[in-house]
Amino acid sequence: MNDSANTPENLENERTSAQETVSNDLPPIKPVKTDSVKPVVTYILMGVTIVVFVLQLLTKLIFDVDLMMAMGAKSNPHIEAGQFWRLITPVFLHSNPLFSTMGFDMTALFHIGFNMYALFRVGPFLERLYGHWRFLVLYLLSGFGGVVASFIFSDSISIGASTAVFGLFGAQAIFFFMNKHLFKNNARGALQQIVMLVAINFAIGLSPGIDNWGHLGGFLSGVAFAFYGGPVMKIIDEETHYVLEDKHSNTRAGLTALAVFLVLVLFVVVRVMR
Repeated sequence: MNDSANTPENLENERTSAQETVSNDLPPIKPVKTDSVKPVVTYILMGVTIVVFVLQLLTKLIFDVDLMMAMGAKSNPHIEAGQFWRLITPVFLHSNPLFSTMGFDMTALFHIGFNMYALFRVGPFLERLYGHWRFLVLYLLSGFGGVVASFIFSDSISIGASTAVFGLFGAQAIFFFMNKHLFKNNARGALQQIVMLVAINFAIGLSPGIDNWGHLGGFLSGVAFAFYGGPVMKIIDEETHYVLEDKHSNTRAGLTALAVFLVLVLFVVVRVMR
């Protein structure tokens, strides 16, 4: 027996050799390269909504009537009379704090405040994933779907961006579900948080004066578009980095948006002709 084979020097050499073998078997650590998409559409939507809100305040102060709400709120008789723009304009309108007989109603500010905060928090994340135009379609389609649901199931006048915001919540949930291969166990945690958030807001929506039909319609419209037209990422191994590539093409997203839109239009036609 040769005792020299077990000397500290030989053992250290064997350990180093084993570590090199294991390192060679592991995939190389490389950065993930993603497209840098600034949330321009998110900020434009917020800007337009805030400008409309200011116009609501000004017209109420000057003419003693909120002209924006008078011309754009969801009102079933007006929609049935052919004012179909009211199926999308309510998304940009919010409660006017000057309507209160007690003066300026601060609680009315929570309406636009919550919706804009939710858009600010969720919008940039989704816009970076969806791209500008696809995110805009998601927002408007969700808002439209929410107003359509309210038109069908509620006779109340309603306004607010929450129809579109609930669609964003639904799209975010679908993204984590469809891309759970990227997030592993983290996807479940993210989904649970979104479900809890949506459930709490639906529960709040049971309060008088809140249009939960609009929330539900917006949520389902966002889910439908995201499921068939939203991003599903695959990892491309480049020489120096990884790239995330969307399996769903823009054509697929466009066709999905068209299909969801036509279904919603069909619901409107049936409701009007009833």
